Amino acid sequence: MAEKPKRPLSAYMLWLNSAREQIKKENPGIKVTEIAKKGGELWRGMKDKSEWENKAAKMKDEYNKAVQEFERNGGSKDAGKKKSKGAKKAPKKSKKKDSDDDDDESGEESD
Repeated sequence: MAEKPKRPLSAYMLWLNSAREQIKKENPGIKVTEIAKKGGELWRGMKDKSEWENKAAKMKDEYNKAVQEFERNGGSKDAGKKKSKGAKKAPKKSKKKDSDDDDDESGEESD
C-alpha cells in the first residue's frame, strides 16, 4: 500500500527554503538555528507575502486531493500518524517489588 501523502510546506517554509542561500551569503559562518531566526525576522518584516501564500494554498489543494485519492484507494485516515510521546504506558510493577517497597518505607530495619 502507498504511504499517506506528506503535509505541504507552509508559506513561510517555502519562502525560507528559497531564501536560505541568500541569508547564508549575507551572514558568513551563520549557524543553522541562526538562519531560521534571521529568516523569521525577515519574514515578519515582509510586506507582500501573497506570492508565497498562493504557492502554499496551491500545494495544500494538491495535498488534499492526494489524501482523498489515498483514502479512496483503501488508505486509512490514521496511516502515517505518529503516536504522541505522552501515549506511552507506565511500566507495570511486579507485586513482589511492591511488597518489598512497602517494607522499606516502614522505616524499621529487620536484623
